[in-house]
Amino acid sequence: MKQLQFNPLYCKGCGICVAFCPKGALELKGGKAALKEQGGCVLCGLCEQRCPDYAVFLREEEKEA
Repeated sequence: MKQLQFNPLYCKGCGICVAFCPKGALELKGGKAALKEQGGCVLCGLCEQRCPDYAVFLREEEKEA
């Protein structure tokens, strides 16, 4: 299963990921990209593809044994 993650050290708050999210699931919070509380993310990866600073990414969760 994939999970959307953010690296706040790399995020400059440009809002490109927010603009390209087809579900409106992202917002700028405190000048950084974040997932909205109500969610709605479908893990399409468009935010990851558009982020110029590689601050947004999908990570594969490791399954517990």
